[in-house]
Amino acid sequence: MKAIVMTAPGAPEVLKLQDLPDPVLTQDTDILVRVKAAGVNPVDTKMRAKPGAYPAPLPPVLGCDGAGVVEEIGKAVTGFKPGDEVYYCQAPHHDRLGNYAQRALVDHRLVATKPKRLSFTEAAAAPLVLITAWEALHDRVAIQPWHKVLVHAGAGGVGHVAIQLARIAGAEVCTTVGSAEKAEFARSFGANLTINYKEKNFVTAVLDWTGGQGADIAFDTVGGKTLAETFSAVRHYGDVVTLLAPGPEMDWSVPRVRNQRVSFELMLMPVFFGQTEAMAHQGKILDQCRELFQAGELRVHVGATLPLAQAAEAHALLESGKTKGKIVLTVD
Repeated sequence: MKAIVMTAPGAPEVLKLQDLPDPVLTQDTDILVRVKAAGVNPVDTKMRAKPGAYPAPLPPVLGCDGAGVVEEIGKAVTGFKPGDEVYYCQAPHHDRLGNYAQRALVDHRLVATKPKRLSFTEAAAAPLVLITAWEALHDRVAIQPWHKVLVHAGAGGVGHVAIQLARIAGAEVCTTVGSAEKAEFARSFGANLTINYKEKNFVTAVLDWTGGQGADIAFDTVGGKTLAETFSAVRHYGDVVTLLAPGPEMDWSVPRVRNQRVSFELMLMPVFFGQTEAMAHQGKILDQCRELFQAGELRVHVGATLPLAQAAEAHALLESGKTKGKIVLTVD
């Protein structure tokens, strides 16, 4: 099969198209998928640059998001059969290759039937951001209809999905963006208020929006200084959930004084640590989101598509920060 191989840690140029043997079923819980499209995520670029930073050894083929057609199933697999169209998110780990390839072995607990309304390209863009936003808003902070929610980077892959999930839950949403174009994009997905952080202090804007109280929930996808400043935009006894690890310089005095609860979201960890119940939960999230796609309540935006052979260009484009939504590799 054709696959994109990470020939060494480093810049996007280390990603090369090569021929590899087709994977074969090794576990009774596996599904062999003929990959039709693979999503590209920021975590892919981080794995490429620093593969040693992850809790399980990474194979040379990256790619967490995938959509395709079932070719073969293990003896313990139920609910799927050859020919089914599916989507899933599985982190590459140990000898389990990622989805930048024509075929992939996937644990069936992570797999869900592809929404019929979505193309393979759209479906491949969805799983990681759906699970990340769902776990952050529902599992970590139990979002409620009366909440006012701050979502950082609302034009990004996770951000534009988080806006929609918050609105579906009945909450009001404000989001930070870096341009007028991205503000319009975020509003098209349901943001009540967009804040251009290059022109206005987002803390002041959120406090104005909430009558001085602060947001009930903040979802941080940026980290660093943005996370540090976010605590002041959240009410006393409010929630902050972040995708990033705070550095040693983080000042915790504001969240401490405000009695805020801080949560972390890393949706790839169940695979790395073999947590099968959490993996099954993620498959169920994709099932629930399939129903939202089918009802027309949820959309995923594909900002760019490139053929598999141009994975290096896709990584460079993602790292440029110039795209909206998701980037997807199409696989022949």
